[in-house]
Amino acid sequence: MRLSAAVIALLSTSATALSVFRENSVSATDEYDVPGKSPLKFCDAAADRKDDIITIEEVILTPNPPEAGQTLTIEASGIVKEAIEEGAYVQLQVKYGYIRLINTQADLCKEMKNVELECPIEKGRISITKNVDLPKEIPPGKYTVEADVFNKDEKHITCLTATVTFGRKTLGFFDDL
Repeated sequence: MRLSAAVIALLSTSATALSVFRENSVSATDEYDVPGKSPLKFCDAAADRKDDIITIEEVILTPNPPEAGQTLTIEASGIVKEAIEEGAYVQLQVKYGYIRLINTQADLCKEMKNVELECPIEKGRISITKNVDLPKEIPPGKYTVEADVFNKDEKHITCLTATVTFGRKTLGFFDDL
């Protein structure tokens, strides 16, 4: 939960968004892809997010895709069109395969503290870099995260979805067999 909340807070409040972590590294190629060196995707088509409070300019994830036991570096930049204040929230859903692990509403301002940001996030250009240590004990499988983010007046901030597949690590000495 802490990883997903941190990523969501980071991405949603810093002009980024959460979307799909694919099997391979990809760059933006269609209207749902978040710009940058990232497999992130928007939930909505470009025409449907023109009124969103955040315009995401770029997101770079390293490594891409994320790997268990590694440090994930998230670099994000964009434009906040109006201040994001106390009362903003994220509707968060996390699934492991088809099993729903989390379906909750979280206080966005509280979660932003995990990424060294505080409310209010003022109108204007914003850039952040955050390192997240991914535990090596992440069970192998496909995880899907969706974060739909709103301000205190129910105005849409952004919506993102992400799917990451963590595989099993080999012990190395079996690689030569």
